[in-house]
Amino acid sequence: MTVDPENPVVRLCVQGMTAEAEGRNEDARALFQRAWDTAADDYEACVAAHYLARHQPDPQGTLRWNQECLDRADAVGDDRVRGFHASLHLNMFTAYRALGEPGKAREHLALAAARVGDVPEGPYGDGIRSAVAEALRAARASSGLRPATT
Repeated sequence: MTVDPENPVVRLCVQGMTAEAEGRNEDARALFQRAWDTAADDYEACVAAHYLARHQPDPQGTLRWNQECLDRADAVGDDRVRGFHASLHLNMFTAYRALGEPGKAREHLALAAARVGDVPEGPYGDGIRSAVAEALRAARASSGLRPATT
C-alpha cells in the first residue's frame, strides 16, 4: 500500500484524522468530505471513502461508504491498494454484522482472511492481522465451529 503524504487527498485525510483525534468529529467529517470532493481518481476516492465510512450516522451509511471504498480499490488496478484489501473486507464484515446480515459478514471475513498475507509488516499490518484473527475466533465460537486439530 502506497501513501503519498504530498497528495492533496491524503493531506486532507491526515488533517481529518487530527481533528478526529482531538474530538472535533464535525470538522473531521467535513475534511473527509472535502477529500472525497477533491479526489481525482479511484485511488484518491478509495482513501477518502475509507474515512467517510467512519463518520456515518447509521450502519447503512457506513456500509455504503465501505462498499464505495472497496469498489474504488478494486478499480485502481495496481499495487497501491494491495495491502489495503484485508482491512476493507474487515470493514465490510463489521458493517454487515452491524446490519444483522451474518452471511454477508462471513463472506467478507473470509475474503479478509484470504488477503491478510498482502498486509505490510509493521504496526498497521499487525493491527489488521490481529483484528482478522480475533474476528475469525469470534465467528468460530459463535457458530459452534472448532478449529481442526491434527
